[in-house]
Amino acid sequence: MKPDAFEAPDYYLVDELLTDEHKLVRNTARTWVKRHLSPIIEDYAQKAEFPKQLISGLAEVGAFGSYIPVEYGGAGLDQISYGLIMQEMERGDSGIRSTASVQSSLVMYPIWNYGSEAQRQKYLPKLATGEWMGCFGLTEPDHGSNPAAMKTHFMDKGDHFLLNGAKMWISNAPFAQVAVVWAKDETGRIHGLLVERGMEGFTTPETHNKWSLRASATGELIFDNVKVPKENILPNKSGLGAALSCLDAARYGIAWGAMGAAMDCYDTALRYCKERQQFGKPIGQFQLQQKKLAEMITEITKAQLLTWRLGVLKNENKATSAQISMAKRNNVAMAIQIAREARQMLGAMGITGDYSIMRHAMNLESVITYEGTHDIHLLITGMDVTGLNAFK
Repeated sequence: MKPDAFEAPDYYLVDELLTDEHKLVRNTARTWVKRHLSPIIEDYAQKAEFPKQLISGLAEVGAFGSYIPVEYGGAGLDQISYGLIMQEMERGDSGIRSTASVQSSLVMYPIWNYGSEAQRQKYLPKLATGEWMGCFGLTEPDHGSNPAAMKTHFMDKGDHFLLNGAKMWISNAPFAQVAVVWAKDETGRIHGLLVERGMEGFTTPETHNKWSLRASATGELIFDNVKVPKENILPNKSGLGAALSCLDAARYGIAWGAMGAAMDCYDTALRYCKERQQFGKPIGQFQLQQKKLAEMITEITKAQLLTWRLGVLKNENKATSAQISMAKRNNVAMAIQIAREARQMLGAMGITGDYSIMRHAMNLESVITYEGTHDIHLLITGMDVTGLNAFK
């Protein structure tokens, strides 16, 4: 693979809206990606293997729990800083950003928000350093877009809970030390349980034969009469809303992350079309290629402004679930369209591992589906503006 010469587009000078701390955080993450992720990611994607040696580096640049308070091992940064880190991680690879998103928003976030003080002290510092990795168990084999119908359940056995069921499409599952698992009690109420590797009856078989997110470890969570200590239930919030609030945190990070993938594809296509000669001139001089690039930078600029504003609202605790859904849906759709156009601009070279575009395109096929599908987010917006529920 060629050296990482990425230059981020900033057509509307969005950097002027960022603080010096924001830019320092972003530039630190960007430098790390260039030095440590870009040189190896194509090889690991080809091998369909997660590069575990990157975990400590991800922790060092704040990719794990950047907005978690310092007293629990986090960096204590704001939501825009978190978004910028996710943008840089996905500029490198969606699978690596997924690993960080799960750790931050789907594992550390619920423990911090809904866990006991003892749970925070036990888990968060280890998760922040990457000593422990976590995963999030909500999706089931028969229940994806309708998690309320989950079958995973637990029973009160006096001194412990007995957990049974299965989850699938779980990022980080094959190597996670702790899983935040959502399951129904005997009344049908959904609760979060902290299930640790080594508990008898808990297994995490890896999912193979993926054409997407190949550098991310994906697996199942199987619970066969797993005895979960009662102190491992998240005490401060229950119900489906607790699980969905975690998805809001993750979707916010995805909105930023997808923008990073789009930026990388655009930058690659722009650089290529200035160098590639056909009919005696650079292909960037042809009108159709300029049309593609002009549309790409327009959509990226719109996404930058949308996401920055969402970050401001998140910092002010004003961002709604529907606003987050809109940003996730818009930015991922934008990114996958740019990846497809950029691939065409590179012709046959676009499908090779010499460039990042085809890997981004394959990864984004997952990103457009997980954390709420493209269509589900459309209906969330529709319900928000009409007040009418199209899900039932």
